[in-house]
Amino acid sequence: MVINKIAYLGPKGTFTKIAVDALFNGENKESYTTIPECIDAVEQGEVKFAVVPLENAIEGSVNLTVDYLIQKKPLKIISEIVVPIRQHLMVHPSNQVDWKSIDSIYSHSHAIAQCHHLLSTELKHVRAEYMTSTGAAAKYVSDNPERKIGAIANHLAAEEYGLSIVKKDIHDFTNNHTRFVVLHKDNYELQSSKMEVKGHKTTLIVSLGSDQAGALHQVLSVFSWRKLNLSKIESRPMKTGLGNYYFLIDVEEKMDDVLIPNAIAELESLGCTVKVLGSYPYYTYNGLSISHN
Repeated sequence: MVINKIAYLGPKGTFTKIAVDALFNGENKESYTTIPECIDAVEQGEVKFAVVPLENAIEGSVNLTVDYLIQKKPLKIISEIVVPIRQHLMVHPSNQVDWKSIDSIYSHSHAIAQCHHLLSTELKHVRAEYMTSTGAAAKYVSDNPERKIGAIANHLAAEEYGLSIVKKDIHDFTNNHTRFVVLHKDNYELQSSKMEVKGHKTTLIVSLGSDQAGALHQVLSVFSWRKLNLSKIESRPMKTGLGNYYFLIDVEEKMDDVLIPNAIAELESLGCTVKVLGSYPYYTYNGLSISHN
């Protein structure tokens, strides 16, 4: 294991890399092709941390991350950073003049969905091709200069792979942000020396004990009467049959010695199974320039 080695969804030029650079300084940062590979690298001891996307303001939760953490790997969320998402259309410099004649555009499925208006109007003739990340899409366009293709990615990807941005800010919504989480094997106290803590969260996975009327209401009441604010509650299938769900719950509080432990105890007394996915600080990246080492 390499001390302070960090895995992230790569290659270079992804929004995940922006999140990594915003949180960490000169640590060894290694890109992986998929989210499961990042998570596996922590579990197997290849790296100390992994940074992966968890939720997008427009497209919702990144289900692959959520399901893999719940079903496969018992890792902990130890930090979170919210990054603004600005999508740009970029091409190889050799295609810059006649970029509207491209026949295919490459990007992550979320990025393509976030730019629906442009793709259904000015570029409605263009075929959308999905890639594992926006950075991978930019790299593919850079590696195939002879093809009439483009990528949807961020400014860092354009710089990294020598592409020309021909249309900036092509996303449909200006308030688009993505939550990225830092994962570790244990409850590790990680605080960035580069950013100010905006608050704390505790994320719980709750499964109901029995299918009875009012069961979810009982769960929510456990938090309500303790005045514990929930910023998110989302159901995910347990993959054991139709109608069987986990509930992913974000509590806007740091794990303490009384309130949250007693809430968990009450949930368990109701027959629920509760897993603490993490209690951690969260940050907001303002989009200012950062070091990409």
